[in-house]
Amino acid sequence: MPPAAPALPITFEPLPYQDRLQHREVGQIDLLVIHCTELPDLAMARRFGEEVLYEGSQTGNSGHYYVDRDGSVHQYVALERVAHHVRGHNERAIGIELVNRGRYPDWLAASHQSMDEPYAAAQIKALLQLVEHLQATLRSLRFIAGHEDLDTTQVPATDDPGVMVYRKRDPGPLFPWDALMAQVRLERLR
Repeated sequence: MPPAAPALPITFEPLPYQDRLQHREVGQIDLLVIHCTELPDLAMARRFGEEVLYEGSQTGNSGHYYVDRDGSVHQYVALERVAHHVRGHNERAIGIELVNRGRYPDWLAASHQSMDEPYAAAQIKALLQLVEHLQATLRSLRFIAGHEDLDTTQVPATDDPGVMVYRKRDPGPLFPWDALMAQVRLERLR
């Protein structure tokens, strides 16, 4: 049986280094990780995703999918490639990035830990459609988590080294976990 067609259009725009990312069997994917970009817009998220950060592999950090505020969905990395988006879980996970300012531009400043931008209704609707599509396509998919659930590392704040802040807080306190979990057949990892 062929995979179900997505209920929404997905624009495939592979990152320049996609073919250098580690290959994997899609049957080993059992986890979705929800992120927010913590950047002002999709264009800047794309630029950050294109940056080469790992000299050996000539690759960088990015998610597989990006959901913009208007509900448009962009795929930057094919599912059979391991994207770098969450420590310790990349080989089994799909990264879904929601465009949201988060703590931008002072991510690690103790004085700037508030995440007050709500997620747009169109964005959450598209996310739900994407999750439904992925569940129909990947029979091995069983779990979902926020980036903040999986990376709980604390680091000294950039504006006050005596204060520890969480390295990752996304998707953040305004993400509608209850509404999402009521509609998906996945177990939340924490």
